[in-house]
Amino acid sequence: MLACRNLVKHYETDRGTVEAVRGVDLDVPAGGYAAIIGRSGSGKSSLLSMIGGLSRPSAGQVRIDGTDLWAMREPEAAAFRSRRIGYVFQFASLLPNLKAIDNVALPARLAGRLGRRDAAAAAGERLADVGLTNHSDAFPAELSAGEQRRVVLARALMNEPALLLADEPTADLDEQTEREVMALLQAVSHERRATLVLVTHNLALAAEARQVVHIADGVIVP
Repeated sequence: MLACRNLVKHYETDRGTVEAVRGVDLDVPAGGYAAIIGRSGSGKSSLLSMIGGLSRPSAGQVRIDGTDLWAMREPEAAAFRSRRIGYVFQFASLLPNLKAIDNVALPARLAGRLGRRDAAAAAGERLADVGLTNHSDAFPAELSAGEQRRVVLARALMNEPALLLADEPTADLDEQTEREVMALLQAVSHERRATLVLVTHNLALAAEARQVVHIADGVIVP
């Protein structure tokens, strides 16, 4: 489902070139669950950004279901990301002036997939999937950190993505909430047969993945 070949990412800084990712090959099968682990600055988030179409590789290739993501022009790539990839970022990243149901509906509205009424109905279903039916009219500031993360997950699932990417999705949560959110993330991705790729520094969370990828200094290590 996901095939990365010789991925490289360089950043130019005032102190010279930073080699964040250096020739990474990675394969994750359809419906798989891979955890990418490594210390801060190891390159794991840079790798995930290239996989998700958010940061262009300096070199290399990303194929999702056989489609070469970085060979497409930006309008095509944006449409592909919207349809095929769901994102759960480190922080909640919800729009504070929108209610939970409107935050969740936003990807479908932006993609032009659904009209306002149908998008709201689908968003209600996604909120039900994450146990937040009774919070659909709440604004982000009225939700706990764990509830905000559930809304983010519902939003990531709105366009029924084949690939679900999560970058340190529980980093700012307490241990109990972390376990609950991760269990929900895995359950929902399994039910929807979405391939899950998780970046984490938490070895206990990584141990639950079917595939563990350890990255250090920009390369995959045993």
